[in-house]
Amino acid sequence: MARIFPSRVLGCVQTSHLNFCFGLSVGLVISFLIASFSSLQTPLILTRKYAANQFDSYLSSRSLQEVAGTYEEMHEEMDKRLSKNEVKEVLFEDDHKHHDDDAVARKLAEEIRILCWVMTGPQNLDKKAIHVKKTWGKRCTKLIFFSSVTNNTFPTIGLNVSEGREHLTGKTMQAFKYVHDNFFDEADWFMKADDDTYFIMENLRYFLSSQDKMEPVYFGHHFKTIVRQGYYSGGAGYILSKETLRRLATTGQDPKFCRQDGGAEDAELGKCMQNLGVRTANSTDALGRSRFHCFDPETHLMGGYPNWYYKYDANGAKKGLESISDYSVSFHYIKPESMYSLEFFVYHLRPYGIVAGNQDLNRRVTSYTKNATQSDKVKN
Repeated sequence: MARIFPSRVLGCVQTSHLNFCFGLSVGLVISFLIASFSSLQTPLILTRKYAANQFDSYLSSRSLQEVAGTYEEMHEEMDKRLSKNEVKEVLFEDDHKHHDDDAVARKLAEEIRILCWVMTGPQNLDKKAIHVKKTWGKRCTKLIFFSSVTNNTFPTIGLNVSEGREHLTGKTMQAFKYVHDNFFDEADWFMKADDDTYFIMENLRYFLSSQDKMEPVYFGHHFKTIVRQGYYSGGAGYILSKETLRRLATTGQDPKFCRQDGGAEDAELGKCMQNLGVRTANSTDALGRSRFHCFDPETHLMGGYPNWYYKYDANGAKKGLESISDYSVSFHYIKPESMYSLEFFVYHLRPYGIVAGNQDLNRRVTSYTKNATQSDKVKN
C-alpha cells in the first residue's frame, strides 16, 4: 500500500485554495466591471434623452417661421408639432354665466348663410378636424368636411383624388363642384378652410353684410404675386360669392380656364378666378387693418415673418395691434390645443365692468389692383 506523505496532502490543499481564490477574484472583477458599465450607461442614456427633449422643446418654442422657410415646410413642421397625446375636447357649457346681448349676431346668422367646407384627410380626422367641428365649425350655417376617403361616422365626403399637397388643387376644384351640385340653394356664401384654421364667424358675417352675393368676387388674405390681380392664401381661407361659385362650377370645369389639379392650390385658384372674371377685393377694415391672416395671432402681433411673406403680402407685411382688425375673421397654423384657447378668449373671457360696444368698421369695397380686364373675362 502506497504511503501518503503529509507534505503532499498539504500541497494539494494549498493549490486548491489558490485556485478557488483566483477564480473568486476573477469573478468579482468581472462582476464589478459589468456593474460599473451598467451604472455608467444609465446617466449616458438619461443625458442623451434630456438633450433630445431639450432640443425638441427648443424647436417647439421657436415659431414656425424660424424653423421653416417655405409655405410647404411650415405645414410639415406644423404636423410634426402635433401633440403625440390625444387632445381632449374642452366643453364650454357655461352659457348660463354669460349675459351677452347677441341679438345682432343671431340676426346676421339668419340673414347671411355661409357654407363652410374644410379640407382634411383620413389621418387628420382625430388629430385636427374634430377640433374644428367642436369649436368654430358649429357656427357655420352648414359644415362639410372633404377628404380622399368617405367616412360615414365623422362624417366626411370622399373625393376622387389622392392625398398629398400636390393634389390640393384637385381636391379644391372637386369640393367646390360638389358643393355647387348639392348645396347651392342652402347658402349665399361658400367658404373653404384648412383643418388648422380658426374662424370667427360673427365677424365674417358682419364683413359680408356689406357685400353683394351676386357679384363675381371672392375674399381672403391677399397675396400680390403670380396672378396679375393677386390671389388669396389658402391657409387663411377664402370666401366665394354665390355668383363666383356658379362660374367656378360651370365654366371653371374647363381646363382652358382653370387647372383641374397640380400646382399650388391657392395660386391656381387665383388664376382660375381671374380667367373667370372674378375679382379680388379689399377686405381690410375701415382703419386699414387686416381681417384674414395666414399665420397665428402671435406672429401677426409680434412679427418675425419668413422672408417670402414680405414679397407676397399685399398690405406690406405689417405687424402689431395697428395692423390687426378688432373684427378679425381668420388665423392659420392653429394647433388643436389652441383651437380651444381661442374659443375661450373670444367667447368666454370677459373683463368685469367693461361693456363692449359694436364698431362700424365696414367700408365700401374696391379692388386691390386693377380688376381683370374685359379680355380676361368670360361670358357666363
